[in-house]
Amino acid sequence: MDPNNQSSNNNLENQTSNEEQQNTTPIPQQQQTLPIASISLALSTILPTHFLNPPKISTLFNSNKPNKVKIPTQLSSLSTLSLSSSLPPPPTKPKSTISANPLQDSLTLNPLRPSEPSNAAGLRRASIVWFRNDLRVHDNECLNAAHNESMSVLPVYCFDPRDYGKSSSGFDKTGPYRATFLIESVKDLRKNLQARGSDLVVRIGKPETVLVELAKAVGAEAVYAHREVSYDEVKGEDKIDAVMKDEGLDVKFFWGSTLYHLDDLPFKLEEMPTNYGGFREKVQGLEVRKTIEALDQLRGLPARGDVEPGEIPSLVDLGLNPSATMGQNGKQAANASLVGGENEALQRLRKFAAECQAQPNKENKDGTTDSIYGANFSCKISPWLAMGCLSPRSMFDELKKSTSRPISAASGKKDSGSGMGLNWLMYELLWRDFFRFITKKYSAAKQTNAAPVTACVGAAA
Repeated sequence: MDPNNQSSNNNLENQTSNEEQQNTTPIPQQQQTLPIASISLALSTILPTHFLNPPKISTLFNSNKPNKVKIPTQLSSLSTLSLSSSLPPPPTKPKSTISANPLQDSLTLNPLRPSEPSNAAGLRRASIVWFRNDLRVHDNECLNAAHNESMSVLPVYCFDPRDYGKSSSGFDKTGPYRATFLIESVKDLRKNLQARGSDLVVRIGKPETVLVELAKAVGAEAVYAHREVSYDEVKGEDKIDAVMKDEGLDVKFFWGSTLYHLDDLPFKLEEMPTNYGGFREKVQGLEVRKTIEALDQLRGLPARGDVEPGEIPSLVDLGLNPSATMGQNGKQAANASLVGGENEALQRLRKFAAECQAQPNKENKDGTTDSIYGANFSCKISPWLAMGCLSPRSMFDELKKSTSRPISAASGKKDSGSGMGLNWLMYELLWRDFFRFITKKYSAAKQTNAAPVTACVGAAA
């Protein structure tokens, strides 16, 4: 008890001395293991008077201070706790400086979460998957990552106006045939996403502008995308990364355009050999990562924002002439017969694999072999690989099922027997890897005095 209150409460202490003696009996030394607090209780407001021997009325009111009972002194090592029946008013909340729109607050955009979320508490509220040259749902790492780490996902494709129109040389930056193939691929991607409970938002505009607007509309916290290799694409990624971070959004890039993964190369990218022979020798025996299966069901679209999917543009919308794809006889040109899209790519791949299995190469008397590729010694799958409608790893896996012999991208093209054609195709996929990695090397380094890239021959798959 506070010493200043002792004189004013003498009479009360005299009457309760017996109780104090009982309560202050020394505790054996072995029992004094825990610190005990001294607690002050205002009797007039906390305890009913019949709990104690009633003191004289005159002694209860001989001071303006509340009467208190002394608790054993062994409680003195903890802080003092004062109890009162009248609670203080709740503290007034400071006036918020956060905008009513939570997107203006970086804290709401980046809540703390586990690196590997296992429940809803660790998931992002909403994320954006920015499709580029990866127009597929199978073997799509960024789509799967966004699905696993988010409560809702907004897939987006942007027709960038900078990719269309005339170049400085007067040619179309994107010709009508390629644009038609791209439009068909985007349509097919939308159908595949819709079949899995999602959709594809399509816009004509610069990605750094479109993605920010959509992120604000739906309250997205991150953007997922695959990396590309050319100089302009790398610059675009840097711009996207800077703009998104200014808005408080995370940007997560993935690698998914080659047979071998960038992180699996047995050398640093800046140390990559500048000739195909050196590259092939270093990746000899390197394992190809397993493909990522397409999800049967995807996360739904964000409920916030009520974003319209948008119309897929036509050639006219992109500033191209539709008649350019027509022949002189008014019929569709032969080059326009290729149908874009993931479904078409998978059908062609399976058909090609079945032909490889049913009709293996036979060696002729002159030592040559009959081609199993058809016209122009090609499986003619390059357009779908270029658009990302088909991944090289999926192609590798599908073709492995078509032969009993081991196949490898590093195998020699002179192999004989039923595996020859497949190994040749893997050989061409390795050429494709070489050119993409070497392009990435110099796009990232931005070297002006780099050693020239040397290559003898190379055919497209």
